[in-house]
Amino acid sequence: MLKKRRVTDRGEDLLPNVIGGFILAMQAERVPHNTVLSYARDARQFVEFLRVNADCFEWSTVTRQDIRGFQAMRRAQGISSATIGRQLAGIKRFLKHCSDGESYSIVANMRYPKTSRRLPRPISISNARAIIGLPSNAKPWIDARDAAVLALLYGSGLRVSEALGIAAVDMPTATRPDLRIMGKGGIERIVPVLPVVIEAIAKYRKLCPWPLANGALFVGDRGGALSPRIIQLCVARMRAVLDLPDTATPHALRHSFASHLLQRGVDIRSLQLLLGHASLSTTALYSEVDEGKLQREIAAFHPRG
Repeated sequence: MLKKRRVTDRGEDLLPNVIGGFILAMQAERVPHNTVLSYARDARQFVEFLRVNADCFEWSTVTRQDIRGFQAMRRAQGISSATIGRQLAGIKRFLKHCSDGESYSIVANMRYPKTSRRLPRPISISNARAIIGLPSNAKPWIDARDAAVLALLYGSGLRVSEALGIAAVDMPTATRPDLRIMGKGGIERIVPVLPVVIEAIAKYRKLCPWPLANGALFVGDRGGALSPRIIQLCVARMRAVLDLPDTATPHALRHSFASHLLQRGVDIRSLQLLLGHASLSTTALYSEVDEGKLQREIAAFHPRG
């Protein structure tokens, strides 16, 4: 059990400003919107835990024991190790924002909980192309928009949140065929964009009836921010038409980007940079996918298989 410390009244007044400042700081660093929401939620939950068990507004007093106590509580609530690990990333970033560095240095090297390694499930090249090129019988500009978003996922290996976070002013062109992407964990990377993807984006922008100059590149039916759910539903419709498994999701296009590049000889370090993975071990999962395929082929075709 944690040793309970007194909660100050001052902390109650400062909490909204602290969380609000944390959100603004992440937005200024162009952290993906979904990550901002997740990390802010993690911070609130951690602070609520500290209110009961510790003085959460003296940031220099936060210890590893505090965080382990929070993690133990979450495990008792049935939260998975993967989510607890994600929350640790959010808490680390929160403490780094709030403290003078002292409390962050204490927890910065805390290890993430072990999780089962789930292999990515890419889809075939032909199916990836079919998903991108299949019209949904919607308005022509919406078909062009969806095709452009999906082309970015498969052609540049972006996450959905990263694609939808692109500003119109940052749209890739023939003279500027790359994107500066801020990914998970605040990792920034430069992503090259294929000419065919640039053409798809240009076609969408030409057909789009909404002004895009000062906002997001991809917009919804009424000109507002495009929800990731719209892209998920789009792929679900295409999945039904093409008779694909449930694993054929928008994120599977990113997996396919990685797997297909690896099959064609791209080295794993370059692939790590393209995907924006913090750890090479995450990228190495795609090697395991290929190894599994090789093992199946050996078993099927070798004389002694």
